[in-house]
Amino acid sequence: MQRPYGVRDVEKLLRLPRSTLRALVAAGFVAPARGPRSEWRFSFQDLIVLRTAQALADANVPARRITRSLRVLRRSLPATMPLSGLSIGAVGDRVVVREGSSQWQAESGQYLLEFEGDPASGVMNVVERAASAPLGAHARDWFERAAALERQDPAAAIEAYERALASDPALLDASINLGRLLHEAGRHARAESVYRSARRACGDNALLLYNLGVLLEDMNRGVEAAAAYEVALRGDPDLADAHYNLGLLYRELGQPRQAIRHMARYRALTAPRSR
Repeated sequence: MQRPYGVRDVEKLLRLPRSTLRALVAAGFVAPARGPRSEWRFSFQDLIVLRTAQALADANVPARRITRSLRVLRRSLPATMPLSGLSIGAVGDRVVVREGSSQWQAESGQYLLEFEGDPASGVMNVVERAASAPLGAHARDWFERAAALERQDPAAAIEAYERALASDPALLDASINLGRLLHEAGRHARAESVYRSARRACGDNALLLYNLGVLLEDMNRGVEAAAAYEVALRGDPDLADAHYNLGLLYRELGQPRQAIRHMARYRALTAPRSR
């Protein structure tokens, strides 16, 4: 059972002045319970509703519309912060609530909110963005978040890269990084799908094709891997690692001349330069 939150907790977590909090309660957006001394006790759902109400009010959405939207939203909110995370966003007049891989909608106005963290641990970050923000800017935010999460939480980084690509499928760096993380996690089929989708959206990028080649090798699809490396080298003839991998791969495929050619090129590219 999620513990209740007092007025000070709400002020700290949501950064709402007490006067604003009282006004939102008075307007009927939430109906907090009362503690032993008649003090207000807010639930996790109350926190979400309060912050959403304030954001809508700041966006000059009419009070009647806010009330209607929040009524629908509150019925669908979980009792606690789900382990899969919760985000609340809006595009136009639709509120989309995402919980893990599932999502649902409620009415709303022009705003965008994302809630992160766990209020039970005293952490709840709220990021607000204008609904009119360029799609690419939203994707770039998710990309930067994913990059920061890679070492400490690869699973969360994967989800963030997927959100970036949902906003902008042509964000090449996100596809390359997501494919690599999926490959490292042993999710080979999904990684291949990401790389091939990126190729359709972005064209033949050398690093993308090199990563696809490495993946295909690990999937024991040597002929396809060789083809991917060759395309990578057309984009960047000096990609030494691709020459090296091709040299080994052609040797395994029984093509010694090709193997010698690529190994020679690899040695030329990596040889120390004389002064």
